Amino acid sequence: MPITTPPTLDDVRRALALPGFDHVAAWLRMAPRRRPLERPDDQAGQARLAGVLILLYPRQGALTFALTRRTEIVATHKGQISLPGGAQEPGETLAQAALRETCEEIGVCLDESCLVGALTHMYLSVSDFDIYPFVSIVPERPDFRPDPAEVAGMLEFPLPLLVDDSIKETEHWNLRGMELDVPFYRLDGQVVWGATAAILSEFEVRLRTALGETLP
Repeated sequence: MPITTPPTLDDVRRALALPGFDHVAAWLRMAPRRRPLERPDDQAGQARLAGVLILLYPRQGALTFALTRRTEIVATHKGQISLPGGAQEPGETLAQAALRETCEEIGVCLDESCLVGALTHMYLSVSDFDIYPFVSIVPERPDFRPDPAEVAGMLEFPLPLLVDDSIKETEHWNLRGMELDVPFYRLDGQVVWGATAAILSEFEVRLRTALGETLP
């Protein structure tokens, strides 16, 4: 069931600062089965680094977060639901990469003063990226101006919806030639899976723990 009291900014801060939090268990609740969580030691080269942003803002009495639906012409993850963000460029921190990419993708241009914390970085084997998620908050709903070359649409969801277990499903998929059980969030008819779902799962479990909610 959804939580009865919408999380506050203080709740979010406490959730991000939980000591000894088991992020792997949180990821595994919503990560495709058999998904590697770490880069193999014998893999050549180094993973590319990227920053993504969970952007929070008040809307209709609750903190809300935004996701994007990628276009069919982007280089990777075509048509998927994602957090805004992208690859780190030379000379910038990962937080700066997340903020710059958010500005470029959805026209919301922020500085580091809006950041309230970070989640655990996650390896994404399909694209050989190490993804660093950051959490930010702004005082009012942003004026979204998505780049039509990258973003086919914006999706907005109240934060309490994340802990509604009725929106979580698992299906058996043939994914790139592998038979996998794939858990996902079904948000407003959209399937949110993969790294985005695992990142949101960590955020969800942190919130539930901070709020004293029982996990199923």
